[in-house]
Amino acid sequence: MTDRQQTRLSADDWDELNFPRPEVQEFDRVVERAISRRGFLGGALAFGSGAAVMGSAFLKASPALAQQAARFPFEQIAAQTDATIHVPEGYSWKTLVRWGDPLFSDAPEFDAAKGIPTEGSDRVFGENTDGMEAFEVEGRQLLAVNSEYVNTDINLPENADGLAASADDVLRLQNFQGVTVMEVAEGEDGWAVVVDSPYNRRITHLTQMTMDGPAAGHELLRTEADQTGMAPLGTFNNCGSGRTPWGTYLTCEENFNGYFGASGEMPTDEKTAAGYGRYGISAEGSGYEYHKYDARFDVTANPNEPHRAGYIVEIDPADPESTPVKHTALGRFKHENAAAVVAKDGKVVVYMGDDERGEFMYKWVSRDTYEEGGDTSSLLSEGTLFAAKFNDDMTGEWLALTPETTGMEAAEIAIFTRMAASAAGATTMDRPEWIAVNPTAPEAYCCLTNNSKRGADATNAGGDDMSTNAPNPRETNEYGQIVRWRPVDQDHAADGFEWDLYVMAGNPTVHKDGPYAGTDNINAGNLFNSPDGMQIDSTGLIWIQTDGDDSNEGEFAGMGNNQMLAGDPETGEIRRFLTGPNGSEVTGLTWSADKRTMFVGIQHPAAPFPDGEGSLPRSAIVVVKRDDNALVG
Repeated sequence: MTDRQQTRLSADDWDELNFPRPEVQEFDRVVERAISRRGFLGGALAFGSGAAVMGSAFLKASPALAQQAARFPFEQIAAQTDATIHVPEGYSWKTLVRWGDPLFSDAPEFDAAKGIPTEGSDRVFGENTDGMEAFEVEGRQLLAVNSEYVNTDINLPENADGLAASADDVLRLQNFQGVTVMEVAEGEDGWAVVVDSPYNRRITHLTQMTMDGPAAGHELLRTEADQTGMAPLGTFNNCGSGRTPWGTYLTCEENFNGYFGASGEMPTDEKTAAGYGRYGISAEGSGYEYHKYDARFDVTANPNEPHRAGYIVEIDPADPESTPVKHTALGRFKHENAAAVVAKDGKVVVYMGDDERGEFMYKWVSRDTYEEGGDTSSLLSEGTLFAAKFNDDMTGEWLALTPETTGMEAAEIAIFTRMAASAAGATTMDRPEWIAVNPTAPEAYCCLTNNSKRGADATNAGGDDMSTNAPNPRETNEYGQIVRWRPVDQDHAADGFEWDLYVMAGNPTVHKDGPYAGTDNINAGNLFNSPDGMQIDSTGLIWIQTDGDDSNEGEFAGMGNNQMLAGDPETGEIRRFLTGPNGSEVTGLTWSADKRTMFVGIQHPAAPFPDGEGSLPRSAIVVVKRDDNALVG
């Protein structure tokens, strides 16, 4: 495998290449027994029935809104394999912004063949858009948008091998990533970026941050350049997102491990070396070549630098001068997104997933309560972090990660959160990605995107059992599923919950029955795999975005390009709403303040989208509206 080929691997496949797990053994029918016992396919837990273990009340907390959600306002579209976007009849789409578009009038002009030069690369919209949230500030519409990673062969198109070859190349890549805050406005020609808005801001791998929580200032976070352990630079691999009840943006650091490498010996300190193994820090890096040209990413010289990445970062979009905060109390792992909700007693709850095969789901519960207009400084720094345990009887519990339950100091729990969750006995999951809380019912959902390495003798990076379990019942899980839970007493701060599976994706045109055909809300018309992004709108409709195999062949025949679907939480019906260009992931979704516009992210298209032949492929945000300008969320 060449270096260039390795840079095009998914982060999960790169981890598997560099940190291989034991091979999955031959399928031993465990899955079929689990499916049959619980009736996942057509019985009490065929989740269109509404009758599952929790009873019909599980789905009907708001009957009026549930009725609205049950009425899909569009006809399903067919799967597509071409190089553009498709939406239903009665809807239209338009590009809002692309990688390289200016945020400021002094930004360099995008070159269709060469992209953007290093000079001014932090003055344009970033690459590979992902999670985003909309904010209304003083009557203005702001978008905060993640730029997850770069495709070096596209972003450095003049380099023969597609790899960074100088400090200047690395600086350009660092500037293309991070977060964009920008003002957008709707005019006679539709939505557009407000160039030179005072709110426009780029937050990159070089932006000054601060830290709070139990690990802030700890010796494992201190470096030669920052001996306080309080002033890290940059935010990395910003995947999913969230928003706080007080109106700030949460950006989530996911596959940070690939940015680091070693010019010489790897660290031998026991804690650091163990952490590197669990989090996938290797000597070679993943092809970004940062460590060759920026000593900050060379773990031989700066062994603590990786400990300063992998957090949830809070950004105030209304204050361009504010310093982003890395919240160590919310744990360090491959954060997908952050779904925040206020519990019955006013405490802030944040649900989070760790996107790697066999890792865990987490929940944060604040010590203090939220009051509108009150002090929020402790709400993401003082409280308790939990990891989820799912039981076979369709119940579950949140396991507190404390010094008493893990045998670790509070700061170490924050830095080595995966080890803490392993010690507490959390349930290994099939790559827990986006979590969404239903605003119309006391329930939450998590996309378990896939896990081709689950099996009887499989383990995660920490050696935890990765054989099939109740919420993850399939070996060689190429399709993924969405788990749903309801907290005890309808209180998201509660320690217990009941759960079911909203859907198991599958292909009934290839597998006529059994677990790989999927649950009974999967049919030939709505096939998809690898649910990844997810949002629930104000009516309760679940919007599901995919990042999976778009070959449209074999196991994936009939699925076409990656897509966005809408699901009814009460009936279980799922309909395809949008298809992306081939090679892309559909990721990131938010709405305008008046709910008449959807903002949808298109990441890493393979085709020269959206500019056509002769131009580099460009990630983009598109707007989707109804032709009659009615509500869309």
